[in-house]
Amino acid sequence: MSLQLELLESLSIPSDPTKPNEDSFAVAPRAAAVFDGATGLGERLMPGRSDAQWIAQFGARRFRSHAESGEGDIRDWLRAAAADAEKSYRALRKRAPIENYEIAYASAVMATPDADGLRVLWFGDCAALLRTAGGEFAVLGDIMDKRESERARAARLSKPGGRGPAAAGVREESLPVLRASRNAVNSPGGDWLFAPDAACADHAKEARVVARADSRVLLASDGFLALASDYGRYSPETLFVAAEERGLAVLGEELRAVEASDPDGLRYPRFKRSDDATALLLALRE
Repeated sequence: MSLQLELLESLSIPSDPTKPNEDSFAVAPRAAAVFDGATGLGERLMPGRSDAQWIAQFGARRFRSHAESGEGDIRDWLRAAAADAEKSYRALRKRAPIENYEIAYASAVMATPDADGLRVLWFGDCAALLRTAGGEFAVLGDIMDKRESERARAARLSKPGGRGPAAAGVREESLPVLRASRNAVNSPGGDWLFAPDAACADHAKEARVVARADSRVLLASDGFLALASDYGRYSPETLFVAAEERGLAVLGEELRAVEASDPDGLRYPRFKRSDDATALLLALRE
């Protein structure tokens, strides 16, 4: 009998209640996904509250639709979702982007059961944490390495006199550096993200893990995983255990308390006081 995904719990909270949540997620028996829109660095080109929110919501919605269609495999669903985004982006944007940093991008992680267990694709710093029914644990994604690099970059941009990189105004002063980095995305030698471009699907990273029924997986954006990758409150494995035993809502409260205790990013160097945080706890079922 083929395996399916069962949603046990979900969490998706904005960085600030007054701002759009630029994360989104999708869940279906055949597939689940988390999309994390990259914070805009310039003029908004799409309708709605932000281009990052548009790409995350559109990507999640269309990925689920293609997964439910029953045609193709997970990379085909991803490619079709990106092609849909490309068509919509060209039709609705107010103008063509002049530089890469103006394009709507998203990190993402998506999973589907296959004959032997679980197949996972990802872009950027979203990741999957897996505990098999036999007790083996795995991190599927580049979250720990990528966040260390981001933390080091944020620390370099700290200002003398106690202004941390998350302090008001510092991010705006750092826009040239941030834009230069974003301009390298989805280009030769650069990292790849989900984009309104069907070709991005060919560059999603992939892992296949042997897992049987009753294995569990946590799909999450970097905002949630920061409890392990940025703030050191947990290792990836103990974060997974906490999600199972304490629940995602409690961890969301803990996350915001840590960030509130260091609003300027002096103790934990980062570009934003808080980030949108999304997590899905799922089980493989027969």
